Parts: sequence; structure tokens; C-alpha cells
Amino acid sequence: MTVTVYGIPNCDTVKKARKWLDANGVEYVFHDYKKLGADQAKLESWVEEKGWEVLLNKRGTTFRKLDDADKADIDSNKAVTLMAQHNSMIKRPVVENGDTLLVGFKEDQWLEVFS
Repeated sequence: MTVTVYGIPNCDTVKKARKWLDANGVEYVFHDYKKLGADQAKLESWVEEKGWEVLLNKRGTTFRKLDDADKADIDSNKAVTLMAQHNSMIKRPVVENGDTLLVGFKEDQWLEVFS
């Protein structure tokens, strides 16, 4: 089973998550949004599983700089479009591990999944 970590390499949370995976002997493939982009179909499946509210990073600079019209009336479709256009708005990291999808780095949750 391949573990895939999606994120941006200079993100502090992604760095912490990758360091944790390395320290715990978990092999993974890293998908760099800045180089490889974010696949819209994958974003749609993640939103379907976790909800757009979990995946859309509203606290970051990229979201805060959007026009008010772009920030208004967000639903699943609009959130996917925004995340596809501005991959910095995807909460990081997103980790696919078989049937398990993790969003963000929570060590206790990761211990359960990777033990």
C-alpha cells in the first residue's frame, strides 16, 4: 500500500509531518502542489469524504486576499474550484493511506493509523 503525502514542501506543518513519517519508518510518496498541481477529481473525492470545511484553509493569506465575492457563498463546488486554482488554500498535509484520508497533522491520530 502506497502512502501519499500531498502538500507544499516549505510548509511548516508538512515539514513536521514528513519528519514524523521518516522517524516512524513510514515510506511515502510526496506530491508537491507547487510543482504538480492539485487534481480536481481528487479534490472532489476528498471534499465528498471529509467536507469542504475541513479541506479549505480559510486562515491562510491566500484565502484572506481573495475578493469578498470569492469568499462569499462557498459550497462544495466553489471550494473545489478555489482549491484547484489556488493550491495554497488546501489544508496541509493531506495523506492518503489506502482507504484512510488524513487532513492536517495530528500526532495521536497518525499513531493510530500508522501503528
